Amino acid sequence: MFSNIDNEAFIKAFQETIFMSFVSTLFVFIFGLLLGITLFATGKQSINQNKIIYQISSIITNILRSIPFLILIVLLVPFTKLIVGTILGAKAALPALIIGATPYYARLVELTLNEKGKYLIETGQAFGASNYKIITKIIIPESLIGIIRGITVTAIMIVGYTSIAGAIGAGGLGNLAYLYGFTRNQIDVTILATLLIIGIILFIQLISDILIKKIQKT
Repeated sequence: MFSNIDNEAFIKAFQETIFMSFVSTLFVFIFGLLLGITLFATGKQSINQNKIIYQISSIITNILRSIPFLILIVLLVPFTKLIVGTILGAKAALPALIIGATPYYARLVELTLNEKGKYLIETGQAFGASNYKIITKIIIPESLIGIIRGITVTAIMIVGYTSIAGAIGAGGLGNLAYLYGFTRNQIDVTILATLLIIGIILFIQLISDILIKKIQKT
């Protein structure tokens, strides 16, 4: 059934997918968390309400979220070449993956913080806590499970994005499935690439579930 499988090619493709997924998820977590906190903190009825900052952040977030990922890759070609030096390979996919997923995660963070934010702000202010401490010591710890769930959903989405990026030269399992599985009609290559991608997604979900259970027990 798997007569067309090249072990070395699959190992390389698997490593490229892991690299793209892990590195981009790490940066998306950092940038998305900061942007999400900014949206929450400057939003209506929040602790540092600022209509100008919120509107600018919100508009940028909405615009980037509305651009289909494949089109975003094309639009970022000049930027990618400037930053990375090439538009091919796993590293070249990182700018598009990070820019494409960050606004999505930022909105999830904003929604998570807004769920309990109003009541936690009132509690913190009643104890005389500063705005910084209310966010870092009260709201974020209380919203940690939602933040983890958000980055889990985003990380799974990023794995899917790597497959799209791979189809246009970024490498990884998506590239292998397209070049060999689709263009050469090697169904076994497509099946194995799909199974490996599913395995990565299940692993991400497993890690998330373990972290959430540990937090719930504390």
